[in-house]
Amino acid sequence: MTSTTPTKRAATGSLIGLALGDALGFPTEFNTVPAILEKCGPWRQMALPRPAIVTDDTQMTLALAKGLRTAMDRGLLGPLRMERPVREEFVDWYQSPENNRAPGRTCLTACNLLKDEGRRWQEASQTGSKGCGANMRVAPVGLARGLSDEQRAGAAQLQAALTHGHPTALAASELTAHTVRLLSQGAEPAELIGLLLAHAHENRYRYHSRWLGDLWTFCHDAGPEQYISRGWDECIAVLENLRLAVRTASPEDDPCLATGAGWIAEEAFATGLLCFLMFVDEPVTALRRAACTSGDSDSIACLTGAFAGAHHGAEAWPGDWADRIEYQSDLMSLGALWDA
Repeated sequence: MTSTTPTKRAATGSLIGLALGDALGFPTEFNTVPAILEKCGPWRQMALPRPAIVTDDTQMTLALAKGLRTAMDRGLLGPLRMERPVREEFVDWYQSPENNRAPGRTCLTACNLLKDEGRRWQEASQTGSKGCGANMRVAPVGLARGLSDEQRAGAAQLQAALTHGHPTALAASELTAHTVRLLSQGAEPAELIGLLLAHAHENRYRYHSRWLGDLWTFCHDAGPEQYISRGWDECIAVLENLRLAVRTASPEDDPCLATGAGWIAEEAFATGLLCFLMFVDEPVTALRRAACTSGDSDSIACLTGAFAGAHHGAEAWPGDWADRIEYQSDLMSLGALWDA
């Protein structure tokens, strides 16, 4: 693994890429691939919409990033220090008039419960949901500087669990943040799936009780290890599907056919990563492929953008695209903070 070069600006590249993928996939979500092609033309020539409006995926990424920044500004990151500012940012997003981009039901339900400051967050968490809202927003945890492996894993799982308490949502969020971190540090894309499978097996029974408290008791598992292993097992299965797909899937076919439609966390992770790995050296093509999918196109494409931007840095994206993405100022300032 090579170290990050000072000029790469992986955090900026990842956050801008995430938002660009989100904006590119916003108009194509809920459409079939033939309908997308009819509306947008050949997928390799898809243009960034005007204006380049994002969805709740980018909005919640920014909410997490701001809450994480506040927590880290106050000292060593831990669950108590992180929970309050991230919870406040999620509630602010929930109550914002700009929260009108077809947000997921799980996030809305949980954030409505999180408004009650006297309610423990575990009681708000939707433990039956493993929707992709858990991990489409987690990239900032992989980009923040100075975190230990334990802090990064715990923070990734905690931010997911505030809304999505299913163990697969937690494991997929940690895996997504870990992928962003590996790529930002210079991991070779060809080695990525092997590294991720090793990480998943190593952490299969690791329940981060310091960060999650008694969350596992809100499910029907015999113990915390049994709870979290359910999530890791589903992530291991989708990584095995991904390993096969990288070798066999045609770039001209809908990636959702190989690794899933992306409405759930582990499939969004795998299909977003598949699009990146099919076009490692063509980040804009990877975004276009991700946006031209039959599943949750904006979430798939935002994860593809986060991965491609972490790998290539800020120079991955056309200047005229990056300059007109919604929330560009916030994305750039947070990227600069973690690139410094």
